[in-house]
Amino acid sequence: MNTMTDTAVLEHRVEADAGTDARSDAPTFRDELLAAGLLIDTGENGLYGRSQVFEDVIDRLNAAITHLGADQAPEFLRFPPAMRRTDFEDSEYLKSFPNLAGTIHSFCGNDSGHQRLLRCLDDAMDRSDDDRDDEWMAQQKPTRVVLTPAACYPVYPVIARRGPLPEAGRTIDVMSYCFRHEPSLDPARMQMFRQREYVRIGTPEQVMAFRQMWIERGSLLVSLLQLPVEVDLANDPFFGRGGKIVADSQRAQALKFELLIQVANPDGKTACLSFNYHMEHFGAIWKLECADGAVAHTGCVGFGMERITLALFRHHGLDVNAWPDDVRALLWGDTEARVARGLAGAGA
Repeated sequence: MNTMTDTAVLEHRVEADAGTDARSDAPTFRDELLAAGLLIDTGENGLYGRSQVFEDVIDRLNAAITHLGADQAPEFLRFPPAMRRTDFEDSEYLKSFPNLAGTIHSFCGNDSGHQRLLRCLDDAMDRSDDDRDDEWMAQQKPTRVVLTPAACYPVYPVIARRGPLPEAGRTIDVMSYCFRHEPSLDPARMQMFRQREYVRIGTPEQVMAFRQMWIERGSLLVSLLQLPVEVDLANDPFFGRGGKIVADSQRAQALKFELLIQVANPDGKTACLSFNYHMEHFGAIWKLECADGAVAHTGCVGFGMERITLALFRHHGLDVNAWPDDVRALLWGDTEARVARGLAGAGA
């Protein structure tokens, strides 16, 4: 599963919220980002607007990631930030992360219900933001869609409906806004954020080779961005008393690695890339079959687009015009050629 830990995945490296620093009255990184207009405060923790400069960096990163994986000839798929509720239920996400899930509800009442809704809404609006109740939501019912928790989740049922995989398996390039219900003052722990992923579906050997390749390529990209590289064994933030057992098993089998960079928390590091081997978990759920009829294995590499961007601002400063020349040349220059030279030099 691609739940980048910070609890994001924070695995057992628990990070304190980075919105306030008990040791100092100095502005936090979040304060600096807001003051510079790079992020826009919406009044809800973990929910931000983005400036043109911030989005431009995201676009440039996307281009570099595209060139990094171009030789894999991935199939390009893009989905909205919502998926079918039945696919979400089948994914077993709620078994592991019920606290992070986000469902979509809608009004399903009649005319008299609408009048009750309006009265409740009027009552709520007479109160301050912090004192408002949610009685107007009493007639909201679940819709047939939920918010996407990870960019790769809509991929598996779509590929499964095509039938058995070709001999070479499939590689998918996917990107989506994702939702995790973990409001925080840490700007690197957003409730709505973008994941760019390459997903591999095939035999165990194909998927394991894919993951190792992307550990190397992801590390290369971060090095080219002149950011510190630290790849470490990790686990997803499984919920409940049984979660520790599952997390320990995930670590024991070395199913998940993360690339960690200091972002907002001066005393900790944030997972900015995630390298995951799901074994046959999703293959069994959606009956993904290899060409020989065996249950397909899956894996993915996930790039946390906002997190990498925030890491660039943290390490290179808030003025993109003052970033190191090689970083600017990679992002705003001949990106394809620089990525190609990096791959050739690293043998990746």
